[in-house]
Amino acid sequence: MATAKKPAKAAAKPKSPAEWAHDRLILYIRNFESQLDATQEVAMGLAGDETGVLRIEGIGFFDPDIITFYGRDEGGARTQLIQHVSQLSVTLRAIPKEGDTEPPRRIGFQLHAGWTGGDSGDGSAS
Repeated sequence: MATAKKPAKAAAKPKSPAEWAHDRLILYIRNFESQLDATQEVAMGLAGDETGVLRIEGIGFFDPDIITFYGRDEGGARTQLIQHVSQLSVTLRAIPKEGDTEPPRRIGFQLHAGWTGGDSGDGSAS
C-alpha cells in the first residue's frame, strides 16, 4: 500500500535589500524607544537639507531597494522621505511629545508584530 507524500514546502522568497533594511530599522526604533521616558517620542533627523526633523509615524519599503519614512515635520506638515537603501543614513532623535495629556506615541510596536513593551513602550509604562 502506497502512502501519500506530503507536498514539499515552497522555498521562502529571500528578503530584498529594502525588506532587510526595513526589518533592521524597526529593531533600532524599538530599542531607541525603550530608552525614552514618558515625555519623549522618536523622530528622525534629516541630514543634507533644510527639512529638519521628521516625527516618524511609519516606515515602509518597495522591493527591491526603496525605504520610505512618513510622518510630520516640525510645523506639523505631512512629510515623506523616499530613500534608496544604498543611501540609507538615519539619525534617531528624542523629541518632546505632543500634548500633555496623551501618552507618548510609540511606533516600534505598530511597525511589526512581536512588540513586548507596554502600551507606551518605556520604563514609565505600568
